[in-house]
Amino acid sequence: MADPQPAATQAPAILRNADLDAEAVWQARVDLAACFRAAAAMGLHEGICNHFSAMVPGRDDLFLVNPDGWSFEEMTASRLLICDFDRHVVAGAGVPEDTGFFIHARLHLRLPRARAAFHTHMPNATALAMLEGPPLIFAGQSALKFHGRIAVDDDYNGLALDEAEGDRIAAAIGDADIVFMKSHGVMVLGPDIAEAWDDLYYLERAAEVQRLAESTGRRLVPVDPAVAARTAAQMREGSRPAARLHLESIKRRLDRTAPAYRS
Repeated sequence: MADPQPAATQAPAILRNADLDAEAVWQARVDLAACFRAAAAMGLHEGICNHFSAMVPGRDDLFLVNPDGWSFEEMTASRLLICDFDRHVVAGAGVPEDTGFFIHARLHLRLPRARAAFHTHMPNATALAMLEGPPLIFAGQSALKFHGRIAVDDDYNGLALDEAEGDRIAAAIGDADIVFMKSHGVMVLGPDIAEAWDDLYYLERAAEVQRLAESTGRRLVPVDPAVAARTAAQMREGSRPAARLHLESIKRRLDRTAPAYRS
């Protein structure tokens, strides 16, 4: 593996407000900060590690990501960084965590459909990523949301500290939206922040229910494949409005209990 790349540097030129839709960018910041806070409340984070990112609205060369050294619970809209694919920090104070940059920058560059990318070591889904065989069994309704959308990256290769490892992970994902990273964690890709959050939430819930069912020692009974495929299609048809409503409900709760996320 190549030596780690140098720390992020400030971009040579300051990004002008005219280069961006300020209102759309601020909304993306608020939405992403809400996802960090909600993930923290559910215990889906791990220390100051793990990363959420989202492409800057209207741009294909800049993305929002959390700065190194801050927990999910501390994240606010203004604390998020805007970075380019060369690791310049275009807006914000601090730098992205090394593995956060090399995973997310290469995913967004190689997979333009991934407008949002959420990576966690959330306990139940990560536990399934550590087991032999397929991680998710399509035996419960929540799991059916992910039928036909999962990839497994079997080739754990240590920390992602260079572009080559980020590119390898992107290639392993292919056309999938949900990636179980063996011996590591999970990655959720979405066309927007709301859908990425909705999938992350339900993925952990599906994994939790499966773990509980397996703990009984009784055999899980998968849903008939044809029914599973049809149900997954039904879920996808209504996913976008449902995902947006889900995120709006998260923000309403945060507005009551932790409104600083908007700052």
